[in-house]
Amino acid sequence: MSASTGAPGTALAMANPWSVVPSLGNLDAYISAVNRLPLLTLEEEQEYARKFKQHNDLEAAGKLVLSHLRLVVSVSRKYLGYGLPHGDLIQEGNIGLMKAVKRFDPEQGVRLVSYALHWIRAEIHEYILRNWRMVKVATTKAQRKLFFNLRSMKQGFKDDAHAQTHRDTLTDDQIDVMARELKVKREEVIEMEARMAGGDVLLDPSPSDDGEDAFGPIAYLADANHEPTAVMESRQRDVMATDGIAAALEELDPRSRRIVEERWLKVNDDGSGGLTLHELAGEYGVSAERIRQIESAAMKKMKKALAAYA
Repeated sequence: MSASTGAPGTALAMANPWSVVPSLGNLDAYISAVNRLPLLTLEEEQEYARKFKQHNDLEAAGKLVLSHLRLVVSVSRKYLGYGLPHGDLIQEGNIGLMKAVKRFDPEQGVRLVSYALHWIRAEIHEYILRNWRMVKVATTKAQRKLFFNLRSMKQGFKDDAHAQTHRDTLTDDQIDVMARELKVKREEVIEMEARMAGGDVLLDPSPSDDGEDAFGPIAYLADANHEPTAVMESRQRDVMATDGIAAALEELDPRSRRIVEERWLKVNDDGSGGLTLHELAGEYGVSAERIRQIESAAMKKMKKALAAYA
């Protein structure tokens, strides 16, 4: 359908094509809108493509993109089985369409629709591989081929009226057929089926709705006793409790040192501590308050020494 022969709204669409597609709203409204956008004739397509390629005419590029949005919707429907939002699939496909328009050469003698299919599928494939699972299931070319063919081929086996099994897992014969048709190793088919059958498990799941902590692998995979930070902190405490305390005590005069040792470090065989404030006061001929003041000053001095030691 050309701009000059379409419905009354067609000329308006070509003059201001973005007004036809709703910027906000539900997906059905978007799909309905893009399906009403006019298709371009071969002559119009080549004209707009040349304008964009030779003069960077963005309005011409916009018309090429808009006239093929329905193609993206059609292609994206084939990937709904992966459980990802249809709107996101369309959005990624639209990115592929724009890349195709940017690289399209009208002098090659092919229609944009044929050229754009590759770019639309490529972007949708990338999106699915990035988002289908938290952990990538396909990285090599062979794995990607398997990923996008395994599901459909398995369904074909199930739908086969002569199939001898309706199990979800592949039989040895089916694995051989798939490996032969896709030109991959048998082991690669088995590995990809296992990857796709497995699910993601959160190591540290979020608390449940009732406020209780959910149990996850992190509970038995992580050993706090051997966590590097905890080990380093434990060693530092041990060093501070021995060498650090000894170095800090060396900073005190003999009376202050004895008071600290009696009050905090001495433990008798019966489990009791050292001398009390009053006992130390009687020994040194001063008040208990004076002993407390000496103890307080000594502790402050030791803290400074420990900080410097650390």
